[in-house]
Amino acid sequence: MKPFFKFLYHLFRMIWLWLKPLPMGVRVIMVRDEQIYLVKHIYEDYWYVPGGTVERGETLEQSIRREAWEEAGATLNDLQLFGVYSHIEFKKSSHIVVFTSQDFSLNGESDLEIEASGFYPLMDLPENISPGVLHRIEEFKIGKRVSFGTW
Repeated sequence: MKPFFKFLYHLFRMIWLWLKPLPMGVRVIMVRDEQIYLVKHIYEDYWYVPGGTVERGETLEQSIRREAWEEAGATLNDLQLFGVYSHIEFKKSSHIVVFTSQDFSLNGESDLEIEASGFYPLMDLPENISPGVLHRIEEFKIGKRVSFGTW
């Protein structure tokens, strides 16, 4: 009887994970010479720092390196943890892990989901930055490191 219940437990757990996944995202604050690299997606009105969803079987580091490459054509040479944030919308929670990189290279290419991208002075940011991203940029500017809270 015990193997049957063990099987049921694992089956229901797999179904639950499939139907109610806990989304995990990553973002990277890329800064060089007091300028931050921002991207604007074709399906969004806001500017963001590069990032996206952690895919199945991927570590956080693998995910942010992949997203930086896809969205900015960036190879991240250094990577530091900046913070972990929770976002709750419609009683569904997701979590965003933010990294920083100040040593990276760009190849000038991005995938088709990016409408526009480029460097902007930290003290003269474009309008329409995502509120969560704007909070992280402000924290970065004042030197806040490894924090947590709401997005």
